[in-house]
Amino acid sequence: MFKKPLSKFKTSAPLRSSDRRKLKQRVVQAFGVSPEDGDLLVPDGLMSQKIVTYSDEPGVVYLSPEGDPLWFTVGKGTDDLIPTVYTLWKKYDLIPWISTPAAVIPVLVGGADLMIPGVVRISSSAVAPPQLISVIQHVSSSSSSLGPPLAVGRLAAEVSTLKADAKGKAVHILHTWKDHLFDMGSNGDPPGELQIQADGEAKETGEAGEEGSQVDDGGGQELAVEDIGGSEPQDPSSAPITAVAAELTLSKEEVSDVLRTAVVQAIRVNSLTPASFPIPASTFYSSYILPSRPAFVRRPSSDPSQLSSNDAASSTYPQIDIKHSTHKSLLAFFKLLDKQRLLSLKDIKPEPLIMSVSASHPDVISHRTYTSLRDMQAKEEKREMRQEEERSKVKEMEVKELWKPYSASGSGKFFTEGGFDSSALYTHSDLKAAVNTYVTARQLVNARDQSYVNVGADEVLLATVSAKGEAPESLEFLKRDEVIRRLSTKMQNWYEIRAEGKDPLLKKGQLKPISVVVKVRQGRKASTLVTGFEPFFLEGEVIAEELRRLCACATSMSPAPGKASGFEVLVQGKQTKAVTEFLLSRGVPKKWIEAADLSGKK
Repeated sequence: MFKKPLSKFKTSAPLRSSDRRKLKQRVVQAFGVSPEDGDLLVPDGLMSQKIVTYSDEPGVVYLSPEGDPLWFTVGKGTDDLIPTVYTLWKKYDLIPWISTPAAVIPVLVGGADLMIPGVVRISSSAVAPPQLISVIQHVSSSSSSLGPPLAVGRLAAEVSTLKADAKGKAVHILHTWKDHLFDMGSNGDPPGELQIQADGEAKETGEAGEEGSQVDDGGGQELAVEDIGGSEPQDPSSAPITAVAAELTLSKEEVSDVLRTAVVQAIRVNSLTPASFPIPASTFYSSYILPSRPAFVRRPSSDPSQLSSNDAASSTYPQIDIKHSTHKSLLAFFKLLDKQRLLSLKDIKPEPLIMSVSASHPDVISHRTYTSLRDMQAKEEKREMRQEEERSKVKEMEVKELWKPYSASGSGKFFTEGGFDSSALYTHSDLKAAVNTYVTARQLVNARDQSYVNVGADEVLLATVSAKGEAPESLEFLKRDEVIRRLSTKMQNWYEIRAEGKDPLLKKGQLKPISVVVKVRQGRKASTLVTGFEPFFLEGEVIAEELRRLCACATSMSPAPGKASGFEVLVQGKQTKAVTEFLLSRGVPKKWIEAADLSGKK
């Protein structure tokens, strides 16, 4: 359904609180979940977006505040809510599941339906067509784990017919990991495996063997697991995976385990030669152990050596340091490591020294490295360098502020009397040259200080620079910069913008910087508002779409309030840095971007 790009879609809009509560109630009733789970699956700040699929089917997508599609409906007159894989990653057991070998997953992602020979296991809650069902990657029949949901569809055959000699479709696929609906969100990697409860919640219907082998479905029949995937398909399980728990809290024992694993990681990935030692204990802790902590913890019960990471937000990272562990002090921790022969400690005053580490320790040799905080920092630095390189490749727009003589305001006479073109457009440097020529020709330069002009000695100049109601005697002397400034205020404002690949834009009026302002809207939620981008060859829809992808959050576009023309792009959250980076990457000079955070002001 989403194997091809959407035919068209409208800008997302915030869902009203009443509509969000109704949607939550529908989810609670339709899927039999608790109100607490309903708040998780239908969060505050939900956005709705109308879409049309490539096959011209209308639909609605509901997006999280971060921009991830959570639910969708497709078809005229239908209100059947279908969860996306983003939603199923929050609650694996929301709908029944079918498992299939890793080789089949890329075929489903490519747009194919799941065929009966590709079925390995079925949950006991699967009933009959056209029941919604998720497709998960098969782990192992001897394992008590479920792989992450990677597709959503409708059951196409009775459960009793899923036998080895049967043919046909098992599931009509509606949406998959990595399809165009999934790409509307943050494009995260699949989370980790889920343990099957001991109460028999999941029912095994077969045991996966090698491709093309026969497996028992538990009822005397055999299911064929055929080579549906083609030659050497991409195995999604090879991607780094993790399930990150929000506000994760670890016990002291778990923190100690993670810290010890960080020591093993530090020894494994750093080339610590004998010449590197001795190292003060505090330096070794801060420079090697802390940066080697896992970027994200899978779950409190996980084996620390199996920790992994993805690009999720660092706010979910728990407190992992020595004061939250079982160790009374850093010295006690190092003494334990010395006893375990991971390192050699010399306990001396004023500070203990690490004399060596054991790269040949069995735990170091068998350690499987994970993505650490240092890796994430390096990745972020590379991303910033790449953005800087991309900006350097984009030619910055050339922006000129211009002024034109205006007879009604009095500036026209100045240019006529001075012998200048009264119909031309002048830059600031042109105005400066004209003033210098005028005051020099009429000997108006102040004898005591040449930075001043004897304005009172020339009636035309005095009339030009004086404001309404201003006493002439107060303007006897003025600095040249002030004369130029006052002259420009009596002229028409114009501007010219030149961008590579675009026709020059010459327009009357005063050019204002692009406004990037953080304000609180919808209660306590901060949003970033972008206005005034139209003169810089930027379109609101393009900005909204690009920022939705870059910031992984919901965006919308609407007419700018209080203005006859122009639009306002809203980006969920405080995104001034990301928006500024985006505008710079499009060639907008930094001078013409004005950012402010008003979220803390009334």
